[in-house]
Formats: sequence, structure tokens, C-alpha cells
Amino acid sequence: MESNRYKIDYFILFLVFCLFIYSLLAVFSGSGQYAQGTPFYFVTRQFICYLIGVGLMLLVTRFDYKLLEKWALPIYITGVVLLLLVHFGGTEKNGSKRWIDLVVIEIQPSEFMKIFLIIYLAFILRRAGKSPLTFKSSIPIVLKVTFYSLIPFLLILVQPDLGSALVILGITITLIFNSSISSKMLVFIISGITTALGCLAYLFYFQHELFTKVLKPHQLSRIYGWLDPEQYASDYGYQLQQATIGIGSGQMSGRGFTQGVQVQSGKIPEAHTDFIFAVIGEEFGFIGTVLLLLIYFLLIYRIIQIALQTTNLFGVYICVGTVGLISLQVFQNIGMTIGLMPITGLALPFISYGGSALLTNFVALGLVFSVQKHSKQFMFSDNKVT
Repeated sequence: MESNRYKIDYFILFLVFCLFIYSLLAVFSGSGQYAQGTPFYFVTRQFICYLIGVGLMLLVTRFDYKLLEKWALPIYITGVVLLLLVHFGGTEKNGSKRWIDLVVIEIQPSEFMKIFLIIYLAFILRRAGKSPLTFKSSIPIVLKVTFYSLIPFLLILVQPDLGSALVILGITITLIFNSSISSKMLVFIISGITTALGCLAYLFYFQHELFTKVLKPHQLSRIYGWLDPEQYASDYGYQLQQATIGIGSGQMSGRGFTQGVQVQSGKIPEAHTDFIFAVIGEEFGFIGTVLLLLIYFLLIYRIIQIALQTTNLFGVYICVGTVGLISLQVFQNIGMTIGLMPITGLALPFISYGGSALLTNFVALGLVFSVQKHSKQFMFSDNKVT
């Protein structure tokens, strides 16, 4: 006897609603310095984006995700073509060319490419099967995954958009490490990554002139501002220093809604987008930030649960890719705000103001819901993955 789950996961919906409240409060408070005639300009647009995102999520939920296997390659190619269009005819803002102007709306293809890559890598790894592979048989799988990930990674990196490029890298690593490839191959990959990071650290401290030739000036400035924000407080380290001052001043319970000194004085640039965590830290304090982290933890935990309950390997990898997408963005955004990571201009999922990133995350959740809805549950079975 078998039955399908047709109900949406209300626990995830509740968590998304909590993030929605956080987002509206933080966007309203953090966007005052950018308000265009009305203090509700940005928060109204964020509200509309949320409505569109929820509608898109529900639409994706009704779609049977298994049909995406047949369209995985065309979907991936579409994403690459969009990135090429950005490269040759995209809209440039603040020194970065990341958008395509459609007159009515501007879209950021790098955001949608994250979803497209999850689908295609899930397709590749699904074909590799669930049985553990040997080191030798793992090589072509890893090379194939690396090749198809490297194309969007490089196209996004040259925009330049280091944040999104790192997310592409994070999605790839998350999926590889949860695939059927050999444990020896995983050790080999970890060794390669560690060696590469070690080489960069060596160049920075002992061959600095050569290091400056490896990275571009804007990337160097972010590294300088990250490693020594006090020395570069007037330029490279300004954002980080002001953000950490604001978060620290929030103490246990925060200064209060719209009462943040650093935020309301305009000392934290992009407070409603990339640095929105500083708004939450200053105005809602340690309690507010811990509660937000708890919501993210529960969201990721619930997606993992759905992956474990899924009977289709393609669906499992979609859930795993979504976990990588959300968790890496949370880690990177919060990390750069408190000085653990270099500043990369990455949005905080479901919180930061912005349409493309928000819609991307909603599509990802829609795919997770679709996996849950269309996964067969068998009575008296051990729920084996196929």
C-alpha cells in the first residue's frame, strides 16, 4: 500500500513566516538612509517580493520534481547563457556587472544559476548511483562535477561577484561530500583545498608582491579590511568596523527597534541588504541574533529530515544542495558581518532586501516541498532510496 504526501510542511512555513517578520523589521529600520520619499519604500517592495516568492514556491511545489531530470541539461545551459548575456550586455552597478535589465525588472542570473546547478549536479550524481564507488570510478564523476561547476563559478567570479561564486563552490562541495564517491577521494579533495588555502596564506605573508598579482585590487582591499579593519578604518575596513561596533553595542537585548545608533546614523553602508545582520545585532541584541540562528538551524534540520525520508536519490540531492545553498549563505553573510570572513556582498537568506536572491531561496524551498510531496511512502518498508 502506498500514498503520497500532498500537504505542505507547515513547520517550514512557520519558520519562513518568522524570517518574514525579521526581514520586514530589519529592512524598514536599515533602509532609512536610502528611503526614496517614503520610509516604507523598501519594506513595501520587500513585502511584494515575499508575496511573489511564496506564490512561486507554491507553484514549484505542485510540479513533480522528478520531471526535472529530463530537463536538467537544458536548464543548466540556460543558466550559462544568461551568465554570458550578463558578461556581454549586462547592467553595471558599483563596479560590478551582475544584472540583466528587462525594463520592468532587473534580474540577477547568478542567483538563478545556483538552483540550475543544484538540479544538474543532482542529475549527474543520481546517475552515479547510491552504491559506494571506488577511488578509480570516482575520478570521472568528480571531474564531471568539477567541470560543470567551474563554468558558472568563473563566469560569476569575473562579474565580479565573489560571494555568489563561493556559494557555487559551496553547493558543489556539499553535494560531492554527500555523494557515493570514495572516501579516499574525499580525503584527496580536502587535501587539495587545504593545500590551495595554505599556498595563498604563504603568498600573503611571505611573497606579498606575488600575492597582489594573483588577486584583483578590489579583492585585495577586502582582505586588508578583513585582516586589519582598525588600520584601514577609513576605507577598506570601514564597513566591518562600524558593523562590529553596532553589533557589540546591542549587548543582550538590543537598543530597540529603529533605535540603533550606528544603523540610524547611516554609518553602516548597505544596512538593509548585505549588512542587515548588523541591524538585527544592534537593535535586537544577542537574544535577537540567537533566535534568528535557531530559526535557520531548524529550517536546515527540517530539510535534512525530508532528505532522509525521501525515496528518490535525485530528490535527496536536491535537498542536500538546498541545505548547502542556505547554510553557506548564512555562514558567509554573518561571518563577514562579525569579521570571521572577508566581505563578499552576499545576502542573508530570506532577510536581506532584494528580489533575485529572495526568489531563488523560495524556488529552492519549493523544490524541497516538491520532493516531500512526490516521494512515495511505503507501509512496512525500510524506506530505501532508489
